[in-house]
Amino acid sequence: MSQNTNKIMAWIDDRLPVTQTYEKHMSKYYAPKNFNFWYFFGVLSMLMLVNQILTGIWLTMQFTPSAEAAFASVEYIMRDVEWGWLIRYMHSTGATFFFVAVYLHMMRAILYGSYQKPRELIWIFGMLIYLALMAEAFMGYVLPWGQMSYWGAQVIISLFSVMPYGDLLTEWIRGDFLISGATLNRFFALHVVAVPLVIVALVVMHLLALHEVGSNNPDGVDIKKHKDENGKPLDGIPFHPYYTVHDLVGIVVFLMVFCTVLFFFPEGNGFMLEYANFEPANGLKTPAHIAPVWYFGAFYAILRAVPDKLLGVIAMGAAIAVLFVLPWLDRSPVRSWRYKGIVSRIYIVIFGFNFALLTWLGTQPATELLTLIAQIASVVYFGYFAFLPVAPKFEKTKPVPERVTGGH
Repeated sequence: MSQNTNKIMAWIDDRLPVTQTYEKHMSKYYAPKNFNFWYFFGVLSMLMLVNQILTGIWLTMQFTPSAEAAFASVEYIMRDVEWGWLIRYMHSTGATFFFVAVYLHMMRAILYGSYQKPRELIWIFGMLIYLALMAEAFMGYVLPWGQMSYWGAQVIISLFSVMPYGDLLTEWIRGDFLISGATLNRFFALHVVAVPLVIVALVVMHLLALHEVGSNNPDGVDIKKHKDENGKPLDGIPFHPYYTVHDLVGIVVFLMVFCTVLFFFPEGNGFMLEYANFEPANGLKTPAHIAPVWYFGAFYAILRAVPDKLLGVIAMGAAIAVLFVLPWLDRSPVRSWRYKGIVSRIYIVIFGFNFALLTWLGTQPATELLTLIAQIASVVYFGYFAFLPVAPKFEKTKPVPERVTGGH
């Protein structure tokens, strides 16, 4: 039996390098042995991507992308399609958990300097995935055609009107003079076909770039510098089976939390599925408070913190754009925050909590006090990126060890 299997694999490998690819990316890909809790979120993001694609396929089978029938078709899925409620909740809860995993994955990169040379391209691909995810999530948010879907789309699309030829641009995005069935139809096509293809392609590029230069680690040490007589990194272990089994533990714990929310708190107290979205879209009735879903909250808070609409849009765009140039802003001689100066370490922690604060502020109704807090938080956000290039000039870093610390 094994001889026949070997012959079949040899026949396939002569025509398609399956074994070579498996070895390069799994069994002979050496990852640092000191990965910690933060390194679960890359594989968890992949898990949620698979969940979104599979549940999305099933939802597409029953969804009707028209202004007249979209809301009713979601109700039909929830009430009449067998297990439809479960698939819909897996998709909506999955979107939230996808962004949780992605944000924590990005935070880990910031903590351990995983964007620094030679991993700049990995970070760029990651940021492009993040942008595509935001576009995908926004268009998916519009599809149920509830009140918040309609008015959220109205607010977000109207932001483009401040740009040159803004009226033409917003009309082109909507496909009509107002948000209508044409908008829903094109968003459906982009959400189901175009953007997922882009995301999958970018994820593949992200992983290929990662496996070309190797994974970073909590110490920011290059494990390729110290190898044994066979050329294997002394501080590395094969990704498979060690980290595939290791990651299964994280996946099980993550799924336990995911299922708890899925079955007991699918609306997330209005954060994941807003209560206004349980009413059909009505262009003549504006909700009392129009706010984006929480994962857009930070950038929406920055937008609202600036009194001028044009400058607010520029600030929001800059808040995302500045993340793309992060590898070139951070000029620290060390990667990991473990070995940076005390000010840098404090600012990284403040940056994380500040982003969470901005996210919350973006979901709240604007008041004078909250707007003031958002303005301060926005200054702190941009201040971090202004601080990075100058930090090495006055900060003393700790000595970085030659080899990784901790591990298995």
